[in-house]
Amino acid sequence: AARARNAGLQSLLQLHSDLQYVFFVDGDCEVAHGWIGEAVRFLESHPDVAVVCGRRRERHPEKSIYNLLCDIEWDGAPAGETGACGGDAVMRVTAFRQVAGFRPDLICGEEPELCARLRQAGWRIWRLAADMTTHDAAIYHFTQWWQRTVRVGYGYAMFMRLDSVRHDKQWIGRYRRSRVWSLGVPALIVAASPFFGWSALWLLALYPLQVARLALRGRRGARANWSRAAALVLGHFAEMHGQLKYQLQRYRGTRSGLIEYK
Repeated sequence: AARARNAGLQSLLQLHSDLQYVFFVDGDCEVAHGWIGEAVRFLESHPDVAVVCGRRRERHPEKSIYNLLCDIEWDGAPAGETGACGGDAVMRVTAFRQVAGFRPDLICGEEPELCARLRQAGWRIWRLAADMTTHDAAIYHFTQWWQRTVRVGYGYAMFMRLDSVRHDKQWIGRYRRSRVWSLGVPALIVAASPFFGWSALWLLALYPLQVARLALRGRRGARANWSRAAALVLGHFAEMHGQLKYQLQRYRGTRSGLIEYK
């Protein structure tokens, strides 16, 4: 996607060399009416902003718990200045070209990595409360959700090798949380078992306690809050799968193809 977006913009600039703004949008999204005009007006009135994004909504959150999880994810980011955008965003062409666009060697996470370089160059990233796109995740099976989350973990491990994002507290925190919950707690149980025997298994209660803590902090209904909480905790194991996949490929000197879930 990173390489394709660079090529797409280059082709567009050959047709319109004076282009000021470009809207990158994922192929499984539909653009909300009035969004582009609102985004352009915001960029024109804020010359220090390089990227503006809005509210992405899920098309069919009622059809599967996994689609609902995506909708909750899209709804979780507050409006205002932010550190990164997702796949849908309107960008200032001069800023995009200043930092040489997307890194073409990334198989995921190309948007936050680009935003990191833009912020380092003095630009700002902004999220508006306005509707931007409707996304169709079409995730109806556990294996799809797992694969999507594996890709997230792969991105975390990859980010820890990139100078542009490796010192960002947000990504460091996510990277470490995956390791604590998927490796740290099981390792603690194993280490405690010689001293406490089967009683060490009580440490497994940390998982349902974490689910409960996250669910009680939710802002939606009970079903959505508990589903999101369970997915966040279970997702750490999928993220660790992705991290290990990246480390193994790096050790072997190989590169992954796209990690697709649909």
